[in-house]
Amino acid sequence: MVFDAGLQRFNEASPSEAMEWARICLDIPRWADELVSARPYPDRASLLTAARTGAGPLSAEEIELALAHHPRIGEPPGGDDAESHLARSEQSNVDSSDAAAKKRLTDGNRAYEDKFGRVFLIRAAGRSTSDVLTALDRRLVNDEAGELAVVAEELRDIAALRLTGMLDA
Repeated sequence: MVFDAGLQRFNEASPSEAMEWARICLDIPRWADELVSARPYPDRASLLTAARTGAGPLSAEEIELALAHHPRIGEPPGGDDAESHLARSEQSNVDSSDAAAKKRLTDGNRAYEDKFGRVFLIRAAGRSTSDVLTALDRRLVNDEAGELAVVAEELRDIAALRLTGMLDA
Protein backbone atom coordinates (compact mmCIF):
# COMPACT_ATOMS: atom_id res chain seq x y z
CA MET A 1 0.00 0.00 0.00
CA VAL A 2 1.34 3.43 -0.98
CA PHE A 3 1.33 6.11 1.72
CA ASP A 4 -0.92 9.08 0.83
CA ALA A 5 -0.13 12.08 3.03
CA GLY A 6 -3.01 14.16 1.64
CA LEU A 7 -5.54 11.45 2.36
CA GLN A 8 -4.10 11.00 5.84
CA ARG A 9 -4.41 14.77 6.51
CA PHE A 10 -8.06 14.72 5.41
CA ASN A 11 -8.86 11.57 7.41
CA GLU A 12 -7.19 12.90 10.56
CA ALA A 13 -8.34 16.53 10.37
CA SER A 14 -10.76 17.76 12.99
CA PRO A 15 -14.38 17.68 11.86
CA SER A 16 -14.41 21.47 11.45
CA GLU A 17 -11.17 21.47 9.43
CA ALA A 18 -12.38 18.65 7.20
CA MET A 19 -15.72 20.43 6.75
CA GLU A 20 -13.95 23.62 5.70
CA TRP A 21 -11.84 21.64 3.26
CA ALA A 22 -14.91 19.92 1.80
CA ARG A 23 -16.92 23.14 1.47
CA ILE A 24 -14.15 24.76 -0.56
CA CYS A 25 -14.61 21.87 -3.00
CA LEU A 26 -18.41 22.04 -3.06
CA ASP A 27 -20.34 24.38 -0.80
CA ILE A 28 -23.35 22.17 -0.20
CA PRO A 29 -23.66 21.39 3.51
CA ARG A 30 -25.36 18.00 3.04
CA TRP A 31 -22.64 16.87 0.62
CA ALA A 32 -19.84 18.09 2.89
CA ASP A 33 -21.45 16.46 5.94
CA GLU A 34 -21.66 13.10 4.15
CA LEU A 35 -18.09 13.34 2.89
CA VAL A 36 -16.67 14.24 6.30
CA SER A 37 -18.77 11.83 8.35
CA ALA A 38 -17.72 8.87 6.18
CA ARG A 39 -14.06 9.25 7.19
CA PRO A 40 -11.66 7.56 7.36
CA TYR A 41 -11.36 6.63 3.71
CA PRO A 42 -9.15 3.61 3.00
CA ASP A 43 -7.75 5.11 -0.17
CA ARG A 44 -7.99 8.12 -2.46
CA ALA A 45 -10.24 6.32 -4.94
CA SER A 46 -12.84 5.73 -2.22
CA LEU A 47 -12.79 9.40 -1.23
CA LEU A 48 -13.12 10.57 -4.83
CA THR A 49 -15.95 8.13 -5.47
CA ALA A 50 -17.74 9.51 -2.42
CA ALA A 51 -17.15 13.06 -3.71
CA ARG A 52 -18.66 12.20 -7.09
CA THR A 53 -21.67 10.30 -5.78
CA GLY A 54 -22.43 11.78 -2.35
CA ALA A 55 -25.65 13.52 -1.39
CA GLY A 56 -27.40 12.52 -4.56
CA PRO A 57 -29.43 13.84 -6.09
CA LEU A 58 -28.59 17.48 -5.44
CA SER A 59 -31.67 19.67 -5.12
CA ALA A 60 -32.21 22.80 -7.18
CA GLU A 61 -31.72 24.85 -4.00
CA GLU A 62 -28.41 23.14 -3.23
CA ILE A 63 -27.21 23.74 -6.78
CA GLU A 64 -28.11 27.43 -6.53
CA LEU A 65 -26.21 27.66 -3.23
CA ALA A 66 -23.12 26.07 -4.77
CA LEU A 67 -23.27 28.27 -7.87
CA ALA A 68 -23.06 31.40 -5.73
CA HIS A 69 -19.32 30.66 -5.40
CA HIS A 70 -18.59 30.19 -9.10
CA PRO A 71 -17.69 33.04 -11.47
CA ARG A 72 -18.85 33.30 -15.05
CA ILE A 73 -16.74 31.24 -17.38
CA GLY A 74 -14.21 33.55 -18.99
CA GLU A 75 -14.35 35.92 -16.02
CA PRO A 76 -12.11 34.44 -13.31
CA PRO A 77 -12.50 36.17 -9.95
CA GLY A 78 -9.96 38.61 -8.60
CA GLY A 79 -10.25 37.57 -4.94
CA ASP A 80 -7.46 36.13 -2.82
CA ASP A 81 -9.42 33.34 -1.10
CA ALA A 82 -8.97 29.63 -1.81
CA GLU A 83 -12.02 29.40 -4.06
CA SER A 84 -10.84 32.35 -6.19
CA HIS A 85 -7.40 30.76 -6.61
CA LEU A 86 -9.02 27.47 -7.62
CA ALA A 87 -11.37 29.13 -10.12
CA ARG A 88 -8.51 31.02 -11.77
CA SER A 89 -6.50 27.83 -12.07
CA GLU A 90 -9.47 25.85 -13.38
CA GLN A 91 -10.18 28.44 -16.07
CA SER A 92 -6.55 28.82 -17.16
CA ASN A 93 -7.17 27.09 -20.51
CA VAL A 94 -10.08 29.39 -21.38
CA ASP A 95 -8.49 32.10 -23.50
CA SER A 96 -10.43 35.33 -23.18
CA SER A 97 -7.74 37.33 -24.99
CA ASP A 98 -9.21 36.30 -28.36
CA ALA A 99 -11.81 39.00 -29.07
CA ALA A 100 -14.12 36.72 -31.06
CA ALA A 101 -14.03 33.98 -28.43
CA LYS A 102 -14.54 36.50 -25.64
CA LYS A 103 -17.62 37.89 -27.42
CA ARG A 104 -19.01 34.38 -27.93
CA LEU A 105 -18.44 33.61 -24.23
CA THR A 106 -20.06 36.89 -23.17
CA ASP A 107 -23.04 36.37 -25.48
CA GLY A 108 -23.36 32.71 -24.53
CA ASN A 109 -23.19 33.48 -20.80
CA ARG A 110 -25.91 36.12 -21.25
CA ALA A 111 -28.14 33.75 -23.26
CA TYR A 112 -27.67 31.01 -20.66
CA GLU A 113 -28.44 33.34 -17.76
CA ASP A 114 -31.51 34.69 -19.59
CA LYS A 115 -32.79 31.17 -20.16
CA PHE A 116 -31.91 29.49 -16.85
CA GLY A 117 -31.52 32.40 -14.42
CA ARG A 118 -28.10 31.27 -13.18
CA VAL A 119 -24.45 31.33 -14.18
CA PHE A 120 -23.26 28.81 -16.76
CA LEU A 121 -21.09 26.27 -14.96
CA ILE A 122 -18.71 23.83 -16.54
CA ARG A 123 -15.62 22.02 -15.35
CA ALA A 124 -13.24 24.21 -17.32
CA ALA A 125 -10.05 22.47 -16.19
CA GLY A 126 -8.59 20.55 -19.09
CA ARG A 127 -10.99 22.08 -21.59
CA SER A 128 -10.13 24.55 -24.31
CA THR A 129 -12.12 27.68 -25.12
CA SER A 130 -13.55 25.83 -28.10
CA ASP A 131 -14.64 22.92 -25.87
CA VAL A 132 -16.36 25.31 -23.48
CA LEU A 133 -18.15 27.16 -26.29
CA THR A 134 -19.31 23.89 -27.85
CA ALA A 135 -20.69 22.70 -24.51
CA LEU A 136 -22.37 26.06 -23.90
CA ASP A 137 -24.12 25.93 -27.29
CA ARG A 138 -25.18 22.32 -26.71
CA ARG A 139 -26.51 23.01 -23.22
CA LEU A 140 -28.57 26.01 -24.30
CA VAL A 141 -31.04 23.56 -25.89
CA ASN A 142 -31.61 21.69 -22.60
CA ASP A 143 -34.79 22.08 -20.61
CA GLU A 144 -34.58 23.06 -16.94
CA ALA A 145 -34.61 19.51 -15.55
CA GLY A 146 -32.03 18.27 -18.00
CA GLU A 147 -29.78 21.23 -17.37
CA LEU A 148 -29.99 20.86 -13.59
CA ALA A 149 -28.77 17.28 -13.96
CA VAL A 150 -25.82 18.46 -16.09
CA VAL A 151 -24.96 21.23 -13.61
CA ALA A 152 -25.05 18.75 -10.72
CA GLU A 153 -22.57 16.50 -12.56
CA GLU A 154 -20.32 19.47 -13.37
CA LEU A 155 -20.36 20.50 -9.69
CA ARG A 156 -19.36 16.98 -8.66
CA ASP A 157 -16.56 16.91 -11.25
CA ILE A 158 -15.26 20.26 -10.00
CA ALA A 159 -15.48 19.05 -6.39
CA ALA A 160 -13.48 15.91 -7.16
CA LEU A 161 -10.90 17.92 -9.08
CA ARG A 162 -10.54 20.41 -6.23
CA LEU A 163 -10.35 17.65 -3.66
CA THR A 164 -7.59 15.96 -5.65
CA GLY A 165 -5.68 19.25 -5.77
CA MET A 166 -6.04 19.70 -2.03
CA LEU A 167 -4.85 16.17 -1.36
CA ASP A 168 -1.81 16.79 -3.56
CA ALA A 169 -0.93 20.13 -1.92
